[in-house]
Amino acid sequence: MPRPLGELEDAVMTRIWQWNRPVTVREVLEDLQQERSIAYTTVMTVLDNLHQKGWVRREVEGRAYRYTAVSTRAAYSAALMNEAWAQSDNPAAALVAFFGMMSPEQRESLNDAIRIVQRDSPLPAPPEEGEGGPAPS
Repeated sequence: MPRPLGELEDAVMTRIWQWNRPVTVREVLEDLQQERSIAYTTVMTVLDNLHQKGWVRREVEGRAYRYTAVSTRAAYSAALMNEAWAQSDNPAAALVAFFGMMSPEQRESLNDAIRIVQRDSPLPAPPEEGEGGPAPS
């Protein structure tokens, strides 16, 4: 399970996920500097930490690295939700509470996701009578 990204790690990863291409420290730095004052070495350290944690891979290009996300933001979010759910002593109650917090649009997205998962991995059909199912009473 991934631990949640820190604020600056998230800001860096957001750019990598949005751009969906290999990036340099300089590109991330220039974009971050539109919002905050930040040093090149800080961005370089954050990207190195993300590499050490397995969030990005890097390839040498000249005297610099190009960084690429290892997984998607959706996969990251799903892992965080799964971990939070797994930590509950009552997973069903946690889901009910979570669903209760959702907007109608989010619930519709959830319904769409359930339909996709059910379509892609349907549950096995119940056994026909006399095919190993319980005997009629």
